[in-house]
Amino acid sequence: MAVVFEKPKALTDAVLHYCPGCTHGIVHRLVAEVIDELGIEGKTIGIAPVGCSVFAYNYFTCDMVEAAHGRAPAVATGVKRSDPEKIVFTYQGDGDLASIGMCETVHSAARGENITIIFINNAIYGMTGGQMAPTSLPGQVTQTSPYGRNTETQGYPIRVCELLSELDGPAYLERVTVNNVKNVRNAKKAIKKAFRNQLEGKGFSLVEVLSSCPTNWGMTPQQALDWIDEKMIPYYPLGVYRDKDGENNG
Repeated sequence: MAVVFEKPKALTDAVLHYCPGCTHGIVHRLVAEVIDELGIEGKTIGIAPVGCSVFAYNYFTCDMVEAAHGRAPAVATGVKRSDPEKIVFTYQGDGDLASIGMCETVHSAARGENITIIFINNAIYGMTGGQMAPTSLPGQVTQTSPYGRNTETQGYPIRVCELLSELDGPAYLERVTVNNVKNVRNAKKAIKKAFRNQLEGKGFSLVEVLSSCPTNWGMTPQQALDWIDEKMIPYYPLGVYRDKDGENNG
């Protein structure tokens, strides 16, 4: 019988620890599929963050390095510069990348480091219990904004792709999501392009993935997927924000 679907070789057999309905697992699979298809498992080094995906080193068969909270781009820079032939990627949530790690994110992008960043934006701090994140939406209820995010006192969400698109350094910035089959396929194309850019020496690539967090959003998995369509995408429009091979959409 012909095999039509199987686990990517770049994923281990470890059972994912994520909550039911969390889309981290989908993105992990897409990253692993891309590593398989590009044939780069033996030369890839992933940088695991602090956050829900802190155990990413258990799930990928490539070499992995654990970084201190927010420092994944700095660690990736050091790894890549010390061994430029390696393919280096970070896998980071919005707290890790856009809060404590914003400095490392901005400056690695400004320098045009030849690394790949997979950025998971679920608009909340997932691992620590659902506090407001830099990406939490105006009016969004979280553990630290029980009456909804008040932009007058708590500021506005940070749109990472738009922010980085103002810099000259990045080669490729795209925002995608994984809440339906079509969007999953588009997300894989973006992730593959980000890795291929590094193979071709084109510089800094970041793919932002709008992701669900049913547990901390207080929703069912299906409601969370719908919320991405209804609330997140209007505030965080999908599309390409920088592509030095093409046109900017941001």
